[in-house]
Amino acid sequence: MLTKPRSTSTVGTPLHTRRRRRGLSPMMLIGISVPVLLALIGVGVIVVLPRLNSHAAAANPNPNCTLIVPANPLSAQGLATPYQLFAPDAAQNGPCNEANINQTAFVQADIYDPATGQISTYDPLVIDQGTQPAVAPVMPNLPANAVVGIWFGFNGTNLTLQGARGGNTLAQGQCVNGLNGSVFGQFAYCNAPNFFAAVNQGIAAGKVQVPALGTAKDGKPCPTTRDFSVVDQDQSDNVQTQYLANGNGQIAQFSAANQAQIQNATVLANPSDNALLSSFIDPALGCQAWTVPDLANNNNPVPTLATDELQAAMFQQQPIALVPLSDPMTMVNGAQSQDKTILYRKGVDQNPGGILPNDPTTYCQNLVNVGLPRIRDDMNITANFTTPAADAANNLFNFLAFRFNQSYTNLNCQNLLNQPNPVTLQMDGNGVVIGATINLPGTAGGTTMQAGGVTQAATGTAQIMLDPNAGNADMTVNVTYANHANQRINVNIATNSCTGTAIFTQPEDTDGQGMVDANTVINNLRGVQAIPNNWFFTVTDPVQNNAVVGCGSVTANGTTGTATLGTVATTGMTGTGTTGTTTGTGTTTGTGQGQTPQNTSTGRHHRHSKW
Repeated sequence: MLTKPRSTSTVGTPLHTRRRRRGLSPMMLIGISVPVLLALIGVGVIVVLPRLNSHAAAANPNPNCTLIVPANPLSAQGLATPYQLFAPDAAQNGPCNEANINQTAFVQADIYDPATGQISTYDPLVIDQGTQPAVAPVMPNLPANAVVGIWFGFNGTNLTLQGARGGNTLAQGQCVNGLNGSVFGQFAYCNAPNFFAAVNQGIAAGKVQVPALGTAKDGKPCPTTRDFSVVDQDQSDNVQTQYLANGNGQIAQFSAANQAQIQNATVLANPSDNALLSSFIDPALGCQAWTVPDLANNNNPVPTLATDELQAAMFQQQPIALVPLSDPMTMVNGAQSQDKTILYRKGVDQNPGGILPNDPTTYCQNLVNVGLPRIRDDMNITANFTTPAADAANNLFNFLAFRFNQSYTNLNCQNLLNQPNPVTLQMDGNGVVIGATINLPGTAGGTTMQAGGVTQAATGTAQIMLDPNAGNADMTVNVTYANHANQRINVNIATNSCTGTAIFTQPEDTDGQGMVDANTVINNLRGVQAIPNNWFFTVTDPVQNNAVVGCGSVTANGTTGTATLGTVATTGMTGTGTTGTTTGTGTTTGTGQGQTPQNTSTGRHHRHSKW
C-alpha cells in the first residue's frame, strides 16, 4: 500500500521501491499501554506505538533488511523458531531492529487441515539476530498432513529472505522473494501456491465453507481485497500480524498471555491492504471479515491475508482487481515484468495467466469507473469513521480519497487514460488531508467531501418562521439538485449535525430543471419559544439510501431562522462538521474540523500514506 517517501541509499535498490515506507504513525497513540489497547485490538484496530528505549529510531533508518528463515519453516518446529532480522550493510547504512517500527518485519502462517477442511493461523516470531525473545513462542499443534502457507510483511522498503545457515531452507519452504534478485519489496511468501491449491480442492469438495460477503450499508456486496474501491497501487501486500515488544527491544508473539506477562508492552503492527479492509472499511460499511483461530493466542478469531484472498476469489464480482503489470512491487528496475507479476499473483491465489499488454490501462480505467464511484457514494458513511492514519487524513473518506489520488499518480493513470487526476485534495498546514473533491469523467462539477462532513451536491436555502402560539413553524425551501430532474428528494430538519436525527421530513419532487420551490409546515413544536441553534436543514436522496446530498446549519434569531446549503457552522455541532468554502464552479469544499485549507493537490507526490 501507499507509504511515505524516504531518502535511502540507491545501491542495489530498485527505483520503484525506494519511495516506500510503511507503518502506522508512531505518534498516533503515544503513551497508551497494552491493557488500554485490548478493547481496540479486539475489534481489529491496528495500533503502533512509539519507539523503544533500547532501539530508538534513527532519523534515516536503514530501509533494507534481511530476514533469516529458520530450517524446515513449514513444520511446527520451524514455525515456533524465531526468524532473525539483520542488516547486511549495517556498517554503511545502519542496523535493522525489529522494535524499530520503521523496520519491523512480520510473518503470518495459515495452516490447512485437509481431513477436516479447517483453517487456522499462527504468527511466527521475528527477533533481532543474536537476541532472545521476550517470551518463548508457543509451539503450534499441527494436524496430520497439514498444508502450511507463509506470508511476509515489512514496514521498511526491501525485505530479503535468507535461509538458515548450512541448509536449503528457502527451497524446503518453497519461498519466493521476487524474481532473479529483484525482490518484491515489502512482500514475500513460502509455499503459498500449494496452500491455496489444497484449500481450493477442499472448497470444491465441500469441506471448506467460505463465508458469504454479506451486504454493506450502501446496499452493495461487502468489498473484498479485489474490489476496485479497496485496492491501491500495490494491492494484496503485507499482513495483519502484530507483535509485542518490551522496554529492552525484545519481541514476543501477540497474545493475551504475553500481554499479561509483559508490562507496558509496545504493540507493533504492519499496516496493510488487508488490515485496512478488515479493521476500517468493513466496520464502517457494516461488514465482517472471515476469521480463523489464532494458534498462538488461544484460538482467538482473526482475519488473515490468505482467507481474505480466498473469499475474494470466491465472491468478488466483475471487474476483479488482480495485481497489474504496473504494480511497483512486480517491476524489475522500473520496467514491467510478466514473470514477476505472475510470481506475485501465485502467492495471493490470483489467476496468473492472461495478462495483456494493456493491463495497466484497464486497471486504471476500473479504478476510475468502478472504484472511485463507490468511494464517492460511501462518503456519508466513511466521513464519520476513524482514519487509519491521523497524520495523513482526518477521517476514513479523506484517507481513501488521498490513497486513490496517490495511486492514480504512481500507476501513471493520468498518461495511460489521458485524464487528469479525478481527486483533488485539500490539506491543512501540517499536510493532513481535510477535504477531497471527486470529479468523475463525464460529470459536471464534482462530488465533494464538504461542509458538515457530507456531500454538498444540492444548493439552495430555507427560511423558517416559528409560531410559538400555534406550536409550529412555516418553512419555505428553494432547492436545486443539478442533474436530478423529476426525482423524489426529502427536505429535512436534523438536530446537532448534518447526519443527526431528523425531527422533520417532507418528500418533494424536483421539476424538469432539478428544482424545488415549496412551502411546508413543521409541526409538534409545542413549548418551543425560539428556533434552536442546533437545527440543520438537509436534503436527502432516497435513490441513494437517503444519503445527505445537501446541508446547511440554521442561523436562528428568535422565531426566525435561515439556512444555506453548503454553509455549516461548527458551533454547537456534535458530529465531524466542517466549514465550507467554495472552490471552482459548482463544488463546495469541506475543510474538516473547522480548519482552513492551506493548499490543494491534484496528485503529484505530496506525501504517501503508510497504508
